[in-house]
Amino acid sequence: MKGIFSRLIVLFLLIACRPFLVGQASPKATPEYTFAVVRVFPHDATAYTQGLTYREGFLYEGTGRNGQSSLRKVRLETGEVIQHVDLGREFFGEGITIIKDRVFQLTWKSGVGFVYDLNSFHLLRKFAYSGEGWGLATDGRKLFLSDGTSEIRILNAETFQETRRLRVHDGAAPVDQLNELEFVEGQIFANVWHSDRIARISPQTGDVVGWIDLTGLLSPIYRLEPETVLNGIAYDPIRKRLFVTGKLWPNIFEIRLSPKHNR
Repeated sequence: MKGIFSRLIVLFLLIACRPFLVGQASPKATPEYTFAVVRVFPHDATAYTQGLTYREGFLYEGTGRNGQSSLRKVRLETGEVIQHVDLGREFFGEGITIIKDRVFQLTWKSGVGFVYDLNSFHLLRKFAYSGEGWGLATDGRKLFLSDGTSEIRILNAETFQETRRLRVHDGAAPVDQLNELEFVEGQIFANVWHSDRIARISPQTGDVVGWIDLTGLLSPIYRLEPETVLNGIAYDPIRKRLFVTGKLWPNIFEIRLSPKHNR
């Protein structure tokens, strides 16, 4: 009887303490990734990069700042700008993306976006949206728009009507300052403004499923002003190449990712 009684006491204590033990359990850490540089390409160091995407051997780049904003087609290997269109001085250009034969470009505070013909850069139409425009990406059908908050808006690419929003979070914590966006193998990669980190986001749930740490990618000697920050992600889905750059950076980097192993 004494043995049975002792076991009952132990069982009772385990049941009573379970909520406290569960509450103290550490949440599962979000996976982190580091990088290796595969190739380095030249980049216009005067380009205030706001949007970047890749199509058939060329980079398409949206640049910002009033009076300097543009849409460009750039030869990857040389950095040569082979086609461009300037925005009006009243516009501060932001993120870009491509769907089929159309290029979409945001502006920061004007609430106006532009749609261009991919081949001629002829302006096809304008569209309106509320609030600020930061980054822009596509899954091939819909537009995904960041505005510096922890939310990503999903827009119909024909009507530009908002269909829903993703609330981006790492565990329970919201992740804001989301900037330039790119779809990479079914995930949204997002620059976090004024950081060297890229969030890997589930487009279904908004969960951050990984962090990419690009600390040390650009030498500090090139960071001559506070806005010389990481901003620009492009992906070649055919050859599985990932490219990154930043505002006023002299290079575009092709990088390869690998899991970070903490000691």
